[in-house]
Amino acid sequence: MLNLENEIRKLEKNGIDMLHFDVMDGVFVNNITYGLPILESVRKVTGLTLDVHLMITDPLKYAERFAKAGADYISFHAESVSDIGETIDTIRKSGAKPALAIKPATPADIVYPYLEKLDMVLVMTVEPGFGGQSFIPETADKVRLIRQRIDELGLDIRLEVDGGINSETASIVTDAGSDVLVSGSYLFRADDMAEAARLLREGGSC
Repeated sequence: MLNLENEIRKLEKNGIDMLHFDVMDGVFVNNITYGLPILESVRKVTGLTLDVHLMITDPLKYAERFAKAGADYISFHAESVSDIGETIDTIRKSGAKPALAIKPATPADIVYPYLEKLDMVLVMTVEPGFGGQSFIPETADKVRLIRQRIDELGLDIRLEVDGGINSETASIVTDAGSDVLVSGSYLFRADDMAEAARLLREGGSC
């Protein structure tokens, strides 16, 4: 893990579709991770879709900069201090695809007014901030509700889940309607990443 480019090449060789890039500011969540310089460097060495997840207090302040740094998707939290509609518009105007994320305790209906402006919704299936947590089963109900509303509106929106996703939990969230699965610990600890990815992909994309 000390050579990020090598780890990215591993993802490419094993058929992973997207690179999920967590950004944490130590305020919105109790952890600090990658920022703009790292994203810029990653963009230079891979053609993978970069799915940037902003777990930060004021995503509106940084949205344009992350788009210019190479993000394809930018997800930000409904629980942040930024105006949701304005942040969505800024992401799209900056050339990235906007996604709205919600924590496990946040009701599904908070995303409903914004669905027609989004390219993706991200449902956190663990508390944001740290990897290796166990999947929260109740979050599948929110995935189901959001998928139902997307379908009712006839929208083409991806529905992503993040947290505790492995070969056992993948079917739970895909049966509920998710079509993008984020997996970190499960994939990188697998003896055979390609096989682990295949097991996830039986229910969705990863």
